[in-house]
Formats: sequence, C-alpha cells, structure tokens
Amino acid sequence: MSFLSKLFGGGPSVDFAELVKNGAQIVDVRSDGEYRGGHIKGSVNYPLDRLPQLAAKLKKDQPVITCCASGMRSSSAKSWLSANGFKEVYNGGSWNSLQRKLQ
Repeated sequence: MSFLSKLFGGGPSVDFAELVKNGAQIVDVRSDGEYRGGHIKGSVNYPLDRLPQLAAKLKKDQPVITCCASGMRSSSAKSWLSANGFKEVYNGGSWNSLQRKLQ
C-alpha cells in the first residue's frame, strides 16, 4: 500500500453506512465555523486542535469515523485517536464525501 493510500484511508473498502448503523461515532474535526457551514447530521464537532481535551466524551469501545474538509485533518485525528486507546478508528475523508457514502 502506498504512503498516500495509507494517509488518506485507501486500502480495503469500508462500509461507513454499516458502521454508523451499528453505532459508530462521527467526529468532524473542522473548525467551529466550518462545521456551522454544513455537516453530517448526528456528527460531533471536535476541532483537531481541541481533540485531546474533547476525546474523553467519545466511547472508546465504539467505532469512530473522523472527517474534515479534505481528509488531511481527519487523518491526523485518526492517528491521534488510535495512539490514545481507541481501537476502531476510520478516516472518512471529507465530510461531503462521507455524507454521500452514508446515504
């Protein structure tokens, strides 16, 4: 798997709709203003720079899907969550793209 595929969540296909159906938490790591401009219904807004303080609100035993504007910040959030005890974390990429995958 190439570096870019690893960074942006390439590889085996993930059924994000099925994950959400089974209780996955969607964490949008964009800024508050970006989130107010549009977001996935049911997602929580934990901006990347505040993720370490807000992550305690997440359930570590449930899957987490991260998203942002392009996939870069969500990739960083996925790495941070994985390194801090979250067992099942997925980079959903851009929130627009993820929203289409959930329909």
